[in-house]
Amino acid sequence: MPKKKHPVTLSAQERKELQAFVSHGKRAAREINRARILLLADDGKKAAEILQLLGVSRGTVHHVRKKYGQREHDHILDFLKEEPRSGAPIKIDSRVEANITMIACSDPPAGSARWTLHMIADKLVKLEVIDAISHESIRRTLKKTHANRGARNNGA
Repeated sequence: MPKKKHPVTLSAQERKELQAFVSHGKRAAREINRARILLLADDGKKAAEILQLLGVSRGTVHHVRKKYGQREHDHILDFLKEEPRSGAPIKIDSRVEANITMIACSDPPAGSARWTLHMIADKLVKLEVIDAISHESIRRTLKKTHANRGARNNGA
């Protein structure tokens, strides 16, 4: 019989902490699944059984077991925490959104009838609110905030 690549052997204390973690309070679903994977693996369940019981992918079970085998964390509950994910960081936060809306709702510069998306982007860079921003990002932000300078109130 082949030896398991990443066996999970929990101490009594770790098992108790994981059981308490799963059964009490509000937790992130991924963290609960990680705890359950460890508990089931410690019970001797095979990956196929864990997949069927929890409805997670084979990769998830493999990664949790492998990470547990590496023992990078001192405490078992630290192991369950979400690690930062890859991807581009958010450029437009609430501060930038507020500035976009403020500029769009203000009077346009002299010689212009209204603010254009390019003018708003240039103004944000000039005010050093953000290093660079596209006119498309401005459009999406204004659409999201429902800032419509073209709507007129007809007394209704």
